Amino acid sequence: MSYVDGFVVAVPKANLEAYKDMARLAGSVWKEHGALAYVECVADDVPYGEVTSFPRAVQAKDEETVIFAWIVYPSRAKRDEINKVVMADPRLQGDDWKQVFDGKRMIYGGFETFLEL
Repeated sequence: MSYVDGFVVAVPKANLEAYKDMARLAGSVWKEHGALAYVECVADDVPYGEVTSFPRAVQAKDEETVIFAWIVYPSRAKRDEINKVVMADPRLQGDDWKQVFDGKRMIYGGFETFLEL
């Protein structure tokens, strides 16, 4: 079964196109280094819940939208190998992302797949 890294982040609507450019670059780098899939989605139907919701989870403000993304790998071991190479890739170095979104409010983690249909 595959292994998945998942992410949820709030992005200022004014920075959405810059975020998409960064995502395109990041996705191509991850795929080049062995990721099976790289998917980024912008919120379309994510109501602000009374107790929990995607916007609440990342403390999204009125002028922000929510991004939901995931990367698929063949296994946890391959994910660890790929991420090590990706994090060292010069195309992804620097702090440009800090100008586009607040990484402190990003939720992320690795998930072991138990069902694929």
